[in-house]
Amino acid sequence: MAQDRTPIVAFHRLIPGIPAPERADRSGLGGLPTRAFRYCDAVTTASGYGWHITAPLEFSLMWDGHEVLWTCEELEHEWMPLGLGAVQYPHFRARFDAEVPEDIRGFSPPFLTGLPEPGVVQMWTGLFVRTAPGWSLLSRAPANLPRNPHYEQFEGVVEFDKWFGPLFTNIRLTRTDTPVQITQLRPILQVMPVPQFAYADAILNAATVTDALTQWGEAEWDAYRDSVVTPAMAEEHQPGRYAAEVRRQRRAAGCPFAAMAAAREAAPAA
Repeated sequence: MAQDRTPIVAFHRLIPGIPAPERADRSGLGGLPTRAFRYCDAVTTASGYGWHITAPLEFSLMWDGHEVLWTCEELEHEWMPLGLGAVQYPHFRARFDAEVPEDIRGFSPPFLTGLPEPGVVQMWTGLFVRTAPGWSLLSRAPANLPRNPHYEQFEGVVEFDKWFGPLFTNIRLTRTDTPVQITQLRPILQVMPVPQFAYADAILNAATVTDALTQWGEAEWDAYRDSVVTPAMAEEHQPGRYAAEVRRQRRAAGCPFAAMAAAREAAPAA
């Protein structure tokens, strides 16, 4: 039976030449401690889950406590107030209007939009997204990368299977009178595919909590022995047992990419 090749996520670059989304890196762009990369599957899986998105150009923001200002190389370092309005990506509007159907002219997505909340700016990545039916996209700051101390990002879950729209992020500046540079040297976003049933009320409301060890059954005690007692009693404790077991189970389950991922991790660094 032929395998369905329909992608779960399709990215559309509306601005020519901007960086393409890249598969998120399990090493945290090389920033994870060596022990974490080698032994902690929980950290490397989170780091490599989804795609990294880079800002479509380098620019700077500054919040004076009243309004947000912005600048980029095209403005020759002149600070322009953003207010509650919106600005276009440099030279994009004319190109957009020249290439789209006539009834869509004049509706190019804004690059930066000032929001009513103090110090909050919405930035468009230059991308539109379509997901497969039943799938959403979680947008957040890149996992396990150091954060910029001058701004925070809101997280969001968008059902792009129902809404074909721009992929953006909301940035909240946290310091006044401090220029904040958004560079292309590191991703600004990490986006992750999420099945919509995973955050349905029926799933989230069905969690259980135990309050005493006496409520555990044999299944919990057997699992405790496997995960805690047996490794602790081993003559030679080998770190990374969980990571190795998770990879083994993935291969046994027939995950088509597990063997390739294990081979990449086992290969010596160049």
